[in-house]
Amino acid sequence: MLFCLGWLAFFSTFNQAEVVDSAANGFTVQHSVQINRPPQYVYNVLVKGIGKWWSPDHTFSGDASNLSIDARPNGCFCERLGEGAAVRHLTVVFVSPGRRLGMSGGLGPLQQVGVNGSLGFDLSQDGSGTRLKLTYAVGGYHPGGLDKWAQPVDSVLVEQMERLKRYSETGSADDKP
Repeated sequence: MLFCLGWLAFFSTFNQAEVVDSAANGFTVQHSVQINRPPQYVYNVLVKGIGKWWSPDHTFSGDASNLSIDARPNGCFCERLGEGAAVRHLTVVFVSPGRRLGMSGGLGPLQQVGVNGSLGFDLSQDGSGTRLKLTYAVGGYHPGGLDKWAQPVDSVLVEQMERLKRYSETGSADDKP
């Protein structure tokens, strides 16, 4: 439940300029960040270290260490909830270590309505570091329209990208030392 509340809190408080398009039946958000580490390193942190950089405020359990990504086709971006309970956030659909991770599904509260999304992390060499580009395209039906979800989803994903960058470069996802 914490995952949903965290998304809703962002709904009214953040405004990002990374929404590519939005309409009642869907939206696309993109974000790009330069990370001062090589692509394979960033990919490994993205996949194997998700519990260290993803914000616990955007989990159902309140503990990001319960997150995991099984980076293979049909693998799971999952979260353990305790007492045998778990949630599948997304399904892995494309894996190219050091270059791309593609997943499909509805994140957070989008799981509970008639939508599907495609979330891609594309990594490329950029000087001595990595250019990481995130794209999340969502389509389907949501009462009141999906266009109202574009900004809050973007805000949450921008926060995760910033945390991934900090963790990759410093070993801490928090913005405070």
